[in-house]
Amino acid sequence: MEVTSIQDGIIIDHVPAGTALMVLKYLHINPATTKLALIMNASSHRYGTKDIIKLEDVTDVDLDVLGFVARQATVDIVRGGRIVAKSSPNLPEHLVDVITCGNPRCVTTTERGIHQRFHLAHSQRQEYRCDYCDEEAKLQ
Repeated sequence: MEVTSIQDGIIIDHVPAGTALMVLKYLHINPATTKLALIMNASSHRYGTKDIIKLEDVTDVDLDVLGFVARQATVDIVRGGRIVAKSSPNLPEHLVDVITCGNPRCVTTTERGIHQRFHLAHSQRQEYRCDYCDEEAKLQ
């Protein structure tokens, strides 16, 4: 299988195998309207297998979310066919409208128009809690 290089965009590499579709969901990327290449279960020397996401002509992605859903991923920014920047995601201190509160009594569940806000409560356990009711977030 051959996937050609991109000219301008983002390459998200070392995504845990089988989770690329979930990563696209959390990044709010619509595969029906975005030029992308999705490589799943590719060989990896470091992890055994991995997924790779290549986004052509995309620059406005909130990559902070990657620290929450695919912490081991690496991000390459491509301009003119060359990688101009590389980074690894960190756990974000705050998440807004990325996950939803599971507490049925939380104000975000009962009231419309309130943003789902979570803060990093414990970085070692990668634990996020709702800003309104302190319910622990569950990755969906």
